[in-house]
Amino acid sequence: MRNRNAPTYISLFSGCGGFDIGMTKAGFKPLGAFDISPLALLNLSNNSCTPVYETDLSKNKLPSVLDQSPDVVISGSPCQGFSTIGKRSLVDPRNDLLIAGARIALQLSPKVFVAENVPGVTSGGHRIYWEEMIRILQKTGYQTLSIKLNAFDFGVSQRRIRMFLIAWKGAPKGFNLDITRGVSLRTALSGTDGLPNHDEVFLQPETKDHKIALRILPGQKLSNVRGGPRSVHTWDIPEAFGHITEKERTALEDLLRLRRRLRIRNFGDADPVERKLFIKLHGERTVEALLKKNYIKQVGDRIDLVGGFNGKYRRLEYDLPSCTVDTRFGSAKHFLHPELNRGHLRKLTNSCKLSQNLYTCE
Repeated sequence: MRNRNAPTYISLFSGCGGFDIGMTKAGFKPLGAFDISPLALLNLSNNSCTPVYETDLSKNKLPSVLDQSPDVVISGSPCQGFSTIGKRSLVDPRNDLLIAGARIALQLSPKVFVAENVPGVTSGGHRIYWEEMIRILQKTGYQTLSIKLNAFDFGVSQRRIRMFLIAWKGAPKGFNLDITRGVSLRTALSGTDGLPNHDEVFLQPETKDHKIALRILPGQKLSNVRGGPRSVHTWDIPEAFGHITEKERTALEDLLRLRRRLRIRNFGDADPVERKLFIKLHGERTVEALLKKNYIKQVGDRIDLVGGFNGKYRRLEYDLPSCTVDTRFGSAKHFLHPELNRGHLRKLTNSCKLSQNLYTCE
């Protein structure tokens, strides 16, 4: 039985309840979870005792469903507009949801408000959203603290760095966080075989995805824009991307270096290379052949590599923590199992029920 006198909380942008799990494990009583996604709320409801409410939080208010004000409001607003793996548009409408969480919290006047988002929320022009959230909280009498945390330092088997804003009423306080190093991926995955929603879906033999996966070793990724032993290039997998000559390979490896050395912008880490220079170094016939084989592309009067992504088909390592788990984690094109040729999420169903409830309900 949960302590009836336990401090209470609500979650905004709750998703399927990852933030809620931590709160309930810490002894807080949930009064409600609010999100616009019915599927996420269905999963949260299936695995918890939390009342769920499908709500468009961009309206800056909650439905009249609470019969008491919570002690704590937690907010995990969408990160797509702030994330460095996305377009980072300053005018992405989802950016405003960061501030919406704070505005809703102020209407409830909780003792503590906690917001979470990706580190990119405090970088470049996007920091105006983080600073505005702090401003409206401080204006109404809250003390605030911004802190960057890595989930691996708190027992999670992944390198997941996030920004947290903690706001509270009263005098300044110190925060002591106990560090509990996460375990390896091997340890985290042990005991999962045979659990529900765990049907393996492998890449089909002889498909392009399968041919690529066969060439990616643990700790490696498919990346044309990085060198070193952890990067496998498309030209290293001719059975999937097409055969090239040794002369063409030399040209591609030279382009990999030149695009990082001959800069034309003061941002980013690489630029297309002037076509005239590349032809001078490797000959027009080689350039035309690589264009035809789709290994390079024309960008104005310059040449660049096809496949400018930093990394796909990342194969994880059993003895290390995982990289950040995000919405692409189930796709083999983004993340590969440490030894099997498949992604990490298996056969998906509309709503999952865990084998053991993570919550203790009254």
